[in-house]
Amino acid sequence: MGRRVRDVMTVDVVTVDEHAAFKEVARLLTERRVSALPVLDGEGRVVGVVSEADLMLKEEFPEGPPGGRLLQGRRRRAIHAKAAGGTAAELMTSPAVTIGPDAGLAEAARLLHRHGIKRLPVLDPAGPLLGIVSRADLLKVFLRADAEIAAELRQRVLRRAMWIDPDTVLVEVRDGVVTLTGQLERRSLVPILVRLVRGLDGVVDVVDRLSFELDDSTIMVPSDLLVDRASTIHRQI
Repeated sequence: MGRRVRDVMTVDVVTVDEHAAFKEVARLLTERRVSALPVLDGEGRVVGVVSEADLMLKEEFPEGPPGGRLLQGRRRRAIHAKAAGGTAAELMTSPAVTIGPDAGLAEAARLLHRHGIKRLPVLDPAGPLLGIVSRADLLKVFLRADAEIAAELRQRVLRRAMWIDPDTVLVEVRDGVVTLTGQLERRSLVPILVRLVRGLDGVVDVVDRLSFELDDSTIMVPSDLLVDRASTIHRQI
C-alpha cells in the first residue's frame, strides 16, 4: 500500500561529468533551476552529488585554504578542499546518498531529513541511475483528493485488509485529516486500523473516535506483536 519512489521521481535527470569545470556545474545548476546534480564517472555510475551549497563554499572562503589550526580537523580540511576545488569531482559530496526505486516515500523522507539534503539519486539495483527524487516530489502525495483517500481507506484497508464492513465505520476526510467513527469487534483492532490509515498516501493526521465491543487488552498481547501484525497487513495490501 502506498506509492513508491518510482511513482514520484523525476526521470529526466540533469547530470554532470566528474571532470566538469566549476563554471559548467554552476551554469547547469542555474539554467536547469535545480539545487544539486548527480556526478557520473566515465562508466555512467553515480560517484557523488554536487550541490549549490558545495559551490557556495568558494564564496565563503575566497582566499583559499587557510593555515594554522583550522586545518587540523578532518571536516575543516574537507570544507576548505571543496572551497579550492575546480571540478565536479573536487566539489562533490561522496559517496552519494541514494535510494532504490521500490523504496517507500517514508524511507526517502527519512534519508533526506537525516542527511540534511534536498534530493536523492534513484539507482537501479544493478547500478544505473534511473531518476532523482526531491522534497517537492514527496510533498505531492499531500495534494491527493480527500475523496480518493476515503475510497482507498474503505476498500483497501477496511474491506480487503481488515475484513471489516465499510458501512460499520464512518470515514470522514477533510484536508487530509481522517476521522474514524464506529465500533470494532475488538479493542486490539483499533491501533492496527489507525496505523494502516496513517500509512495511506496523502493522510495528514488521524482522529480516532472508534469504540469496541470486546476489550481484549486483558489478554496481554505484546504491543510489538500488534505492530508486527499491522506491518504484515500493510505488506499484503
